[in-house]
Amino acid sequence: MITTHVLDSARGEPARGIVVVLEARRHGDWVRLSSGATDDRGRLNGLTDNVSIEPGRYRLIFDTGAYQREHGATSFYPEVQITFDLQAAGEHVHVPLVVSPYGYSTYRGT
Repeated sequence: MITTHVLDSARGEPARGIVVVLEARRHGDWVRLSSGATDDRGRLNGLTDNVSIEPGRYRLIFDTGAYQREHGATSFYPEVQITFDLQAAGEHVHVPLVVSPYGYSTYRGT
C-alpha cells in the first residue's frame, strides 16, 4: 500500500486538493497506475486500492503549481516528483510532502 499526505508550511495547514499521480517503472517505461486528490486533511489513501503493488520502482507526481495558483501564489516548483523503491510486495509505504511556493521536503513516513 502506498499512501501520502501534503502539508503547506507557508499556510500552516493541510494542502487540500493537490492532484497526485502514481506511476510504476515497468520494462524501462513509466506506467500510470492511478491518481487522486488530497482530501481536507491533505491525505490521499486510496491510490493503491485497485492496483497490484509489487517490489520495484515507483513515483508520485504532485501538481503543486495548480495548488499554489489556486491560493494566489506563484510556485517555483510546478510539480514535485518523488521516486522510491519498494522492497517487498504488500509493504506499506507512506510518503509525506511538505510544500511552500519556493521549496519542498519529503521523507519516509509511517
